Amino acid sequence: MIDFITEHKDHRVAGVDGQPGLRWGVEPLCAVLSKHGIAISASTYYEWIARKPSRRALRDEQVTALIAAERRDSRLVAGLGSRKMWLHLRGKGHDVARCTVERLYRVNGWEGARYGKRVRTTIPDEAHTRAADLVERDFAPAAPNRLWVADFTYVPTWTGMVYVAFVVDAFARRVIGWRVATSMTTTLVLDALEHAVFTRANEGVTDLSGLVSHSDAGSQYTSIAFTTRLLEAGIDPSVGSVGDAYDNALAETTVGSFKTEQIHRNGPWRDVGHVEVATLEWVDFFNTIRPHEFLEDLTPADAEELHYAHRKTLAPTG
Repeated sequence: MIDFITEHKDHRVAGVDGQPGLRWGVEPLCAVLSKHGIAISASTYYEWIARKPSRRALRDEQVTALIAAERRDSRLVAGLGSRKMWLHLRGKGHDVARCTVERLYRVNGWEGARYGKRVRTTIPDEAHTRAADLVERDFAPAAPNRLWVADFTYVPTWTGMVYVAFVVDAFARRVIGWRVATSMTTTLVLDALEHAVFTRANEGVTDLSGLVSHSDAGSQYTSIAFTTRLLEAGIDPSVGSVGDAYDNALAETTVGSFKTEQIHRNGPWRDVGHVEVATLEWVDFFNTIRPHEFLEDLTPADAEELHYAHRKTLAPTG
């Protein structure tokens, strides 16, 4: 009613013989409203108008605007749930309470990306010799470049199916290699592997001996070409059992995040080029912006940097 009176109090009734019309005013409006069963006095109206917003209301307005701006600036950030948004804001230097973000999410009807069921793309080739499972579902190595996991998924586009392959370093869950193609061949996963090798070489890591590369039993990963490239790089191949998602759970979780946070939320997708740009955008978001609960809410890039900084401080100085 306060808003209604404020909106209409300055309305004027048409005048007669060129004379200015009468202004409705607060008192007449209150009288008419009260006569029709909506009891409100002019003094109540003025009291409400004079009342200043509470500190909480002002803070809510500030935080709401802050969250809205972050969601508007990035489609991927818009997919963060209340907890990850709180961490994202804290990481950018905003001192905001988690309970406030959670409450404002509810008030505004905001929610994070919802995860759905993933369709498997693993097609084994019984003619291939599969490597043993060297991981046995232990996806928590003590340092980077001890365990890489690989998987790929599909993305429907207007011009046909597109496939996206990933290589993830299990230590900090960082995506270090990826590739987009129009067919799910060995070349797809081999190019993603080459990207991962290049990423590490570019960071000064050229000796990959002792590293295990783990994948599912798909024919692309058990092919002679893929296995040979691993051995050439000094990497030990490892393959999980057929039809068991838990044997490659970390890679499948990463693929699930990609599909949920980018593909399902921001389509439809035109073609392979469109998906390639979207994948680049998501990998950067996943590695450098999105907090990970497994990493004590650090990003993968921050977790790796912290690891190497800690090693440097412990290095002998003599």
